Amino acid sequence: MSDDGGAAVATSPDAVVREVRVAARPETVFPFFTDPARMVLWKGVEADLDARPGGIYRVNVTGREVARGQYVEVVPNRRVVFTWGWEGAGSPLPPGASTVEVELIPDGDGTIVRLTHRDLPAEAQGAHAEGWEHFLPRLAVAASGADPGPDPWAAPRAAN
Repeated sequence: MSDDGGAAVATSPDAVVREVRVAARPETVFPFFTDPARMVLWKGVEADLDARPGGIYRVNVTGREVARGQYVEVVPNRRVVFTWGWEGAGSPLPPGASTVEVELIPDGDGTIVRLTHRDLPAEAQGAHAEGWEHFLPRLAVAASGADPGPDPWAAPRAAN
């Protein structure tokens, strides 16, 4: 992990690994990966989540780009694993083509969130590394009870 509490960086041949420390216990952080209302506080403009093995993981990340997969493993307050890819014809990483593993590691009064995104083709690693580097600090803010503010990557919402 970095000295400033930001995301640590590691890469393996087919995975992106990032860590961030959250000033909240694992039982507080866990729902930010399983509850749609909490998910959109840090990532996405809408979410459809059914956090059980075989359940849907679908997050409209920016208003234009939708990540979709299925939950593979859900261990409350400890671990979440789901498949991942992007909706849309011709996506270089179709839904379910890669796997995201999230480990929640107790660290005093806080939690180390270790995210490992596996099975990424080499050409997709950079963009996904950039994405997790953008979103994990937002998770750290939201899960600690603060407001990360509007996501600059999200498309502006149309006025009614």
